[in-house]
Amino acid sequence: MEATAEASPASLKRQRGLVTVSIMLATIMQALDTTIANVALPSMQGSLSATSEQISWVLTSYIVAAAITIPMTGFLAARLGRKRLFLLSVAGFTVASVLCGLATNLTELVAFRLLQGIFGAGLVPLSQAVLLDTYPREQHGSAMAMWGVGVMVGPILGPTLGGYLTDAFNWRWVFFINIPFGILSLLGILAFVPETERIQRRFDLFGFALLAIAIGALQLLLDRGQSQDWLASREILLEGVITITTLAMFLVHMTTAREPFLEPGLFRDRNLSIGLLFIFIVGIILLATLALLPPFLQGLMGYPVITTGLVLAPRGIGSMFAMMMVGRLVNRVDIRLLIFTGLSLTAVSLFEMSGFNTNVPVHTLVTTGITQGLGLGFIFVPLSTISFATLAPRYRTEATAMFSLMRNIGSSIGISIMVTLVARNTQINHATLGELLNPFRPGFDGLSLPGGLSPDSDAGRAILNQMLTRQAATIAYLDDFRLMAWITVASMPLLALLRSAGSPRGR
Repeated sequence: MEATAEASPASLKRQRGLVTVSIMLATIMQALDTTIANVALPSMQGSLSATSEQISWVLTSYIVAAAITIPMTGFLAARLGRKRLFLLSVAGFTVASVLCGLATNLTELVAFRLLQGIFGAGLVPLSQAVLLDTYPREQHGSAMAMWGVGVMVGPILGPTLGGYLTDAFNWRWVFFINIPFGILSLLGILAFVPETERIQRRFDLFGFALLAIAIGALQLLLDRGQSQDWLASREILLEGVITITTLAMFLVHMTTAREPFLEPGLFRDRNLSIGLLFIFIVGIILLATLALLPPFLQGLMGYPVITTGLVLAPRGIGSMFAMMMVGRLVNRVDIRLLIFTGLSLTAVSLFEMSGFNTNVPVHTLVTTGITQGLGLGFIFVPLSTISFATLAPRYRTEATAMFSLMRNIGSSIGISIMVTLVARNTQINHATLGELLNPFRPGFDGLSLPGGLSPDSDAGRAILNQMLTRQAATIAYLDDFRLMAWITVASMPLLALLRSAGSPRGR
């Protein structure tokens, strides 16, 4: 229901403001949690006496649980009422965060992270749906700008905040930080967010089971593929077959069942379908870049965790500034032009990053981060607006859930592919560059090297190999940045398929 209650403009504006603050606290809390725990993994590993593969389940459990639960948001909101579901999600996420901080062993931590993923899955789509219903259509751009600040800036600032909390206190505080956000959000939603009508819908258990298995298998495949050597592993092959089979069965079931889990009409809206593809690409670029930069800065440039966080922080500032600016422009300028501007800025920043080296100055890192932040801000807000501009309001909660799901899947695929390419290209580059250090190569005998780098000594060979590996890894990272730049450029023609914002075609 859109905000049409009879009230004075001042009281209506105040009501909308209180609703926005309440749900934004929940959005920021969940968005921060997607990246804040990453930098604390080494501390968790030491504290809980876990191996590198075991501690990775702290991230995997959360990602898989959230991905499987997100599609349920629309059905649960219809059955329980959006406000009740929101309250349950915030309360459950906050309690699960406390339990994660109190975990005494790895098994407990993974189990509580599963709970976090289950309860946190609906927070972002619910907050987006509430804002779209709270503000009139002409203010949807401004509403999506405020919502986008939490969704986009949260993951960017997560590593900075996580690094500070881990360094100043310990890893448990990356979970305890959610407590004040959760309590304030819970009180605000309880007091200010209106309830929606409860609709009795038949639950398509078979359809949901097929989709859940497909998403869960895909997330496991992407998260564990690199460590299991991809198709050389029976586990990965099995997960791939399960993903393809269950997804194909789900699509057939969705188009033939009388009351499917997801209504096919949802995807007949062209803007939403193109928007889902675009947000998938944004997911690849945003979190894949964030996954690559910390190891690049720490492993190759020798930056400590705190400095890495500070260098990455301006990216969030750029996004925040762009979203606030676009919120004012979205009703005055063609939305497709704003998205094109964002894609162009993002591509420029990635092409510039493809020219980095291990001595790149800090100001260059900061300026490219700000440029990319501006670009992502120019993409996200207009895209979040135009994707729902022609969609019937009754589809909103399911559509926002799919919007979040596609962003998450894009992020998982992007991170998985880019990290794999770095690992494999580092080996290829090492072999290629190593040919130049062959003592039998013509001209090598006359090559002047300091005594400590002499290939005639074990110490010299070890140092040369270390330098060679560093340069090989650097080239691999730069190739990834260049690939993401071309993916951004390749997505630009899709803008021609988007329709200008108009009235929804149905109720």
